[in-house]
Amino acid sequence: MTVTASVWIALGLVAVLAVLHLAAPSIRKLPLVPERFTGSFAGGLAVSYVFLHLLPEVAAGNEAVGEALSDVVEPTPLLELGIFLVALTGFTVFYGLERLATYRGSREQPRTTAPGDDGKREAAWVYWLHLGSFLIYNMLITYTMSLRVRTGLLFALLFTVAMGLHFVLTDRGLAEHYPRRFRAHGRLLLAGALVVGWALGALAAPTSTLLVALLTAFLGGSVLLNVFKEEVPSNRSSSFGWFLTGLVLYALLLAAVTHLQG
Repeated sequence: MTVTASVWIALGLVAVLAVLHLAAPSIRKLPLVPERFTGSFAGGLAVSYVFLHLLPEVAAGNEAVGEALSDVVEPTPLLELGIFLVALTGFTVFYGLERLATYRGSREQPRTTAPGDDGKREAAWVYWLHLGSFLIYNMLITYTMSLRVRTGLLFALLFTVAMGLHFVLTDRGLAEHYPRRFRAHGRLLLAGALVVGWALGALAAPTSTLLVALLTAFLGGSVLLNVFKEEVPSNRSSSFGWFLTGLVLYALLLAAVTHLQG
């Protein structure tokens, strides 16, 4: 596949992700399908993606980093942990932001409510810091999308499905933390960040194996935190049957694509 073709196909996949972002509230409330079913299905699918696709991808990136640095430094056990330390950093950054949002939200003082208001003052700097982290998160997801397409179109499609349903549930978490601000412009900004990430990838495609591996690892840690925070919740009603359905379905699709690509 040519670079130009992969860039335009990636744009189509990015458009799908953007539409899913904007339509997230409607998708969670499909007619005749309780939200706990759609959430559990998406959660099972995303967890399957993490264990069967994301973690092996991070491990493969570790090998790529070792090869890239073999001529510069002597391989050591500590160096082999490097890529996983980057993933741990991504996990920790998003966990810290989530705790900050929860802590600040619990300390907000009630105020006089208006129709459609949530009765809380939301700290603007916390909101923009939290949303900003997700803007970077989205840009990282689509920055390497054309590279994913060139690596394997079917894998790129599966990645798009997993991330699209994942967005449906991260949208829920942001809407619960910041009901007024996020509803006003948050989804538009997040959808726009997906396009910006694609544009950066089209104009300055990642060529360094080391850079791609590091970005993948950081994104991997972030995805891990967000998947387990939003999709394996203990405080929401859920359906294990739908969770298992999503998990098994994605695992079967990934196994089939792996077999075809092999």
